[in-house]
Amino acid sequence: MEKLYTSIAFTIIIALSNSFLGNAGDPDILKDYLIPTDIANPANITSQYFTYTGFRELVNVNLTGQTTAIVTKASMKEFPALEGQGVSVAALIYPPSGINPPHVHPRAAELLIVIQGVLEIGFVDSTNKLFTQTLQVPDMFIFPKGLVHFQVNTRSDYPAYALGMFGSANAGTGSLPANVFGSGISAEILAKAFKTDAETISKLIAANKPST
Repeated sequence: MEKLYTSIAFTIIIALSNSFLGNAGDPDILKDYLIPTDIANPANITSQYFTYTGFRELVNVNLTGQTTAIVTKASMKEFPALEGQGVSVAALIYPPSGINPPHVHPRAAELLIVIQGVLEIGFVDSTNKLFTQTLQVPDMFIFPKGLVHFQVNTRSDYPAYALGMFGSANAGTGSLPANVFGSGISAEILAKAFKTDAETISKLIAANKPST
């Protein structure tokens, strides 16, 4: 009887594990693709629906005065055909010495591939261990799901370019500076958390205030 209970418990654990893993990413769909609600007749779907041209505007982008990376996303918000497909892409342009500040993607890992230039990248795991690497064309690096990571263009005279690929149609992005200092949390609370004074925190809040 004890062996029977052990077998049943093991079976339940395996079933729960498979259920969790099966729902860890975007949910599966039961169709080839999802049709937007504003398209009443599926016959009106053409190849244009499956085409995204938003990256064209990056060909002649102006980096004058830019210090942070320009991130252009192709998630299901910008490219509705991605809904249900479990994939999305971001094009990143780093100005000379530019940075993509520490941030997280709560719903997907990110596979970064360098297509021009040299990047210093890194992430911090849940034990606060920092992993860093220098990437050049055509190196790839994986940022695990939900972990804080960043990228820096190591060249001061030339921009760098990369593509970030995600296992979700809506990976989400949380920028640490903006989320912390632009969140509305009081300067007094943040000063205690960061063991500094409210005046310093107020300056950081002002620097991360959302533009209107």
